Amino acid sequence: MTRAVRSRALRILDRTARFLLLCVSLPLISGCDDEVEQPPTLHWYVFDERSGAFAEAAQRCSRESGGSYLVEMVPLPADADQQREQLVRRLAAGDSTIDLIGMDVIWTPEFAAAGWLLPWPEDAAQSAKTGRLVSAVHSASYQDRLWAVPFTTNTQLLWYRTDRVAKPPGTWDEMLAIAEVLGEQGTIQAQGERYEGLTVFFVSLLASAGGSVLNTAGDGVALQDEPTRAALRMMRRLANSPAADPALATSREDETRRAFESGDSSFMLNYTYVWASASRNKPELARSMGWARWPALSVDRESRVTIGGINVGVAAFSRHPRLALQAAACIASEDNQRLAVARGGMPPTTTALYEDPEVRAVFPFADLLREALEDAVQRPRTPLYNDVSLAISRTLHPMSEIREDEHLQKLRTALGRALRSEGLF
Repeated sequence: MTRAVRSRALRILDRTARFLLLCVSLPLISGCDDEVEQPPTLHWYVFDERSGAFAEAAQRCSRESGGSYLVEMVPLPADADQQREQLVRRLAAGDSTIDLIGMDVIWTPEFAAAGWLLPWPEDAAQSAKTGRLVSAVHSASYQDRLWAVPFTTNTQLLWYRTDRVAKPPGTWDEMLAIAEVLGEQGTIQAQGERYEGLTVFFVSLLASAGGSVLNTAGDGVALQDEPTRAALRMMRRLANSPAADPALATSREDETRRAFESGDSSFMLNYTYVWASASRNKPELARSMGWARWPALSVDRESRVTIGGINVGVAAFSRHPRLALQAAACIASEDNQRLAVARGGMPPTTTALYEDPEVRAVFPFADLLREALEDAVQRPRTPLYNDVSLAISRTLHPMSEIREDEHLQKLRTALGRALRSEGLF
């Protein structure tokens, strides 16, 4: 055999070996006769939802795709900050294994501005918006583009003891007056820890007073004088009232839930999951548990409370963006929203579902919840939201030490620095 022929034979063997290796490692390649073509797996990164509603939605969509794709859940931590941290690291590195993202509503501007999400095509966006709560659609939008499909939503209500309070208070002044008269049993449960819940509390109070944290463009501090002062005054007043829980400065949602279930409190500001929890853990208490709209700051202006929830976005680096878009729409479908209600007690984003008997059975307060969601307020809409939120919670904690003039200026300074990315919060 000549050297040229031998060299050519080796090249052919080398190419054959590499082809066979690809056939083994990549069974989707056509031409590998011994392999059966398999649908691509779409990885959905989302918090570890314990009821099984999200996992069942993934399985349903896999079946309904007719073999086009499989959806596999990749669980993230329960803590929203840890979820964001893991996703940011992967997305910043261009991780192509992320196809779908279960997004906290506050991540939309950051992820969109960073180029980590694919915007929804106009026809798909119009379909995703149709029939959904405007506030939920707004939470999934940024700079006039839709970046995710609204899936679940939530907001806080006022929960109170009907066996102690004949009529729910309409304002904070009225609630504090009733609570203080009730004495030890009048305790008001709220979130005062230095974390996202404190930011939510402040934003809700500020919006209820007619103010906002940032300007409309999201690039400058608003904090209008009178609304901001009204919000700060109420935070300080609550924290120093005998009606406040002594543990207010370290209370989060679950601490307030447990404290209310203990029976020593008459009022609680919290999300809708507390109803299912009380019904399961304290059925006697649940029978005397009423609900009302979050208290207003004044009699002439209705309260506005921040919106929460999970939207489903398509990662910019997905190898299967068209299929991921289809899967996202499927996951957030009405049927899967019903499933999230029934299994996980997560309110739907489709307006008509609040009339659904199955949804109303889980949420006997469905009309009130829809009303509160229809005019819910967004948290500051900026790609720098993480720093903005930290600036708020760190400046205003503990609430008992708030000084109106001093903290108004401190807050403006801290937010200005956050928007200029000056320093680490």
